[in-house]
Amino acid sequence: MVVDDSRAMRMLLARTLTASGFSVVEFANGQQGLDALASEGTGIHVVLVDWNMAGMDGLEFVKNVRAQATLSGVKLMMVTTETEIEQMVRALEAGADEYIMKPFTTEALQEKLRLLGVLA
Repeated sequence: MVVDDSRAMRMLLARTLTASGFSVVEFANGQQGLDALASEGTGIHVVLVDWNMAGMDGLEFVKNVRAQATLSGVKLMMVTTETEIEQMVRALEAGADEYIMKPFTTEALQEKLRLLGVLA
């Protein structure tokens, strides 16, 4: 799952994930992504989520996902322009499993997916 308010970023991430063998669903904000997770349940294994979005931002999305025991197996990667160490710490403390800063390379994204254990 890709959750990002930028259509271009959703397309870029979806293209990379699809080329890596994933089926991808895309959402433009945290609430849409959270609603989809609630209905899809365990069918979603990894979510790449932007931090800065209108409505429910990525940090709130992560906190909401982590508050639901049924979604504990979902891997969460923050994909963001937030480059300060303090922001990374906040995201990881909230429950993000990984963090990658924009801009990034396809190789860097794939390496993060390997670290999460969702890509061989």
